[in-house]
Amino acid sequence: MKHNLFILSISVLIFQSCSKQIETTDSSISAKKGSEAVSDQYIQYTIQKGQQYCDKSIFVPVKCSQVSFKVKFDSSAIYKTVADSNQSDINKLYGFSDNNAAHHEYSARFGWRWSDNALRLFAYDYNNSVMSFKELGTVQIGVENTCSIKVSGNEYVFTLNGIETKMPRASTTTLAQGYKLFPYFGGNELAPHNIAIWIEEL
Repeated sequence: MKHNLFILSISVLIFQSCSKQIETTDSSISAKKGSEAVSDQYIQYTIQKGQQYCDKSIFVPVKCSQVSFKVKFDSSAIYKTVADSNQSDINKLYGFSDNNAAHHEYSARFGWRWSDNALRLFAYDYNNSVMSFKELGTVQIGVENTCSIKVSGNEYVFTLNGIETKMPRASTTTLAQGYKLFPYFGGNELAPHNIAIWIEEL
């Protein structure tokens, strides 16, 4: 009897250690307050309080004509900067470096910020180390958004929920060639609290 009880206890421990753990943080709960829950295909990127880089910033080479993804934000995307002047800084969402160069020389990515009581997405790029950006529109907390950046000769075509915006591209490579760029907070300041962003590559 003791032997059977021992085997049962070991089996329970093994099952618990192999089962998927579900975090019930405020971020994961509020992410489901939108029109639909976050799907299993989404990856959660977290920028910890006091940091700028997200927890999954790794080197991933890119050689492609287009990057497409879906993104959802939760209520952690609402923040107040220490200095009022920094509220207009654009945080980085997702994209790529280009022209086989560092991203502050050549790159294209989506940006985001919370300002004027709204979550705003931007087209954001560097050409010859000169940064430019353009607001693409506002999005809602907890709602899925479809985004893409297409390389088209001397232009980047940013698409947010079906609406296209063109930005200049000075890279000489036919395809985007570089590395992936992941969520990043700032600007000049560090994340004021944990910020969670869900991204699903398409």
